[in-house]
Amino acid sequence: MPQDEDISEDLSRTLCNCQALRQASRHVTQFYDQALAPSGIRTTQYSILQRVHRHGPRTVNELAEQLVMDPSTLTHNLRPLLKDGLVVLQVGTDRRTRVVALTPEGKAVHRRARALWLEAQAGFEKVFGGDEATALRELMFKVIRSDLSSGGTPRRKP
Repeated sequence: MPQDEDISEDLSRTLCNCQALRQASRHVTQFYDQALAPSGIRTTQYSILQRVHRHGPRTVNELAEQLVMDPSTLTHNLRPLLKDGLVVLQVGTDRRTRVVALTPEGKAVHRRARALWLEAQAGFEKVFGGDEATALRELMFKVIRSDLSSGGTPRRKP
């Protein structure tokens, strides 16, 4: 008869690529969310602040594309950042577009979160090894760039 830990291991395993990626994503997200908790933001919010910090103000559509996210999902994720005054939506060159920009408070929160993120990043690499972490990111980038609907033709670079 299998032991309880054998059963739980079997229940978490799947042959479905999508489910395996989603399970791994949730597991890693929980790790980074816990690390970022003292900053008051979550991983999804950090990724938005980091992208805008690194590349400057972006339209909602540009930012969504770069984050490989639907614009409506991005808008949903922007709400707490807007409410907390960490980002602002400015009118773009076309009155119909909105540009996401960091506020001074957003820059300060990003700085605090960045230090925590660096610790989490080092912790992840300590567990998995630097080479394995690099290989994992490269593989995930390859997944992101693939166009699964056309049998593997690369997509535009996010």
